[in-house]
Amino acid sequence: MENLIELIETAFLQVFGFKADNIISIQQSGSNRQYYRILHRNGTIIATHNSDISENDTFIYFQQFFSAKKLPVPEVYAYLREEKIYFQQDLGDTTLYELVKAWQQNKISTDDITLMYYRVLDDLLRFQFSAQEGLDFSKCYPIGEFNEKAIRWDLNYFKYMFLRLSYASFHEEKLEEDFDRLVNDLLTAEAKYFVYRDFQSRNIMLYNDKCYYIDFQGGRKGSFFYDVASLLYDGKAQLTEPIRASLLTYYYHSLLKYVHYDKNDFEQLFYSFVLFRIVQALGAYGYRGIYERKEHFLRSIEPALNNIYYLAEHTHISQSYPYLTQILLNQKENSFLHPYICGYKTSDKLTIYIQSFSYKNGYPVDHSGHGGGFVFDCRALPNPGKVDELKLLTGRDQRVIAYMQQFDEVTRFLQQVYALTDAMIERYIQRNFEYCSVSFGCTGGQHRSVYCAEQLARHVSDKYGIKVELKHLNQQNWQTT
Repeated sequence: MENLIELIETAFLQVFGFKADNIISIQQSGSNRQYYRILHRNGTIIATHNSDISENDTFIYFQQFFSAKKLPVPEVYAYLREEKIYFQQDLGDTTLYELVKAWQQNKISTDDITLMYYRVLDDLLRFQFSAQEGLDFSKCYPIGEFNEKAIRWDLNYFKYMFLRLSYASFHEEKLEEDFDRLVNDLLTAEAKYFVYRDFQSRNIMLYNDKCYYIDFQGGRKGSFFYDVASLLYDGKAQLTEPIRASLLTYYYHSLLKYVHYDKNDFEQLFYSFVLFRIVQALGAYGYRGIYERKEHFLRSIEPALNNIYYLAEHTHISQSYPYLTQILLNQKENSFLHPYICGYKTSDKLTIYIQSFSYKNGYPVDHSGHGGGFVFDCRALPNPGKVDELKLLTGRDQRVIAYMQQFDEVTRFLQQVYALTDAMIERYIQRNFEYCSVSFGCTGGQHRSVYCAEQLARHVSDKYGIKVELKHLNQQNWQTT
């Protein structure tokens, strides 16, 4: 069977009539969709592969509907339904979150970031009220309406994927009683608008001085509160409360152009939806972070819990949902979560030495005098060296990286490696050690071991900020010509 890269190459040739120059994997985030940037003679295109055809159908329907309404979404050039691939406009790599990070680092002003969010809120209202212009909610997937069933799915997602996975202690009946109160309150909101579902800074692209919106395939019929809550209380964005207040006021007054809403009722429902959105997000952080070990989601736990502290002190949630609020506040003391909410350890003494090697040349020699260290055998992983067009590449080349990233067994292998090495590094930092080593071996020391060594080096640098020395011991013998 053709691997995914070959499938995309074939599909591209079929659609556009000429060959791609290069195909580069784009790192996945929270979904199972796989994205690739295709370089070709006329520029670049994004290829998306998703094995869920129904979800693809929904994305294409929404894209066509929004485009017809002149809403800023990426253009889709072709959809190959049976191949589960669609080609869409390349909007670059700059998201609203990148602008937020620049603001956090004082590189742009508060006025500038606020004005950008005003633009986004204007667009959000257009998306939400487009539902009244002929949007067919029967095209939604997996569910057409944000109803009681959908709300309870998300609450249970939080209970089982966050509370259970983090070994949180709670009284199930009391929790369910607050769930019931929250569900009843949320259902009082008028639910006839388009709910984007994941309206947050990472899904807003900045391209040619314009905002574009992606990843809307989870949209459904529901209340407009959900999306504005998602945007303003996006945990990683860490907007200040004065900025949030300004944005909420702006949204409320803009909303009045469409519908009338009492301001007190609006704010009461808004903060109930904020609580619900944070709870839903924590469920995702539990599954994608605690279970799948994805770093971005683990780092999102603390900002989400920080938002609960503000809500508990300044809004009605403590009175309306006392047990749920207290459970969330208690998670700051959850010892299981301490590595994720008490800051990551670092050291200016410790160096981690990461290397790849070929088993043909034997195990690497320890020149430090310390001995020890992990040695991981990569020979059971899929071998790019057996693929003709990858033989003369290395584990640092994008085509090999894309090849390795498509296999779940490779992802699971690296997750286990990260768990072991993280535990070692944190213990070594605690004991003030200066040296630790991790080695990866494969048959030729050119593809699998190199790929894994590179991935671990990136993981350690991103998570701990400690010194990393990376060497590929068989590099002089790589067959690249």
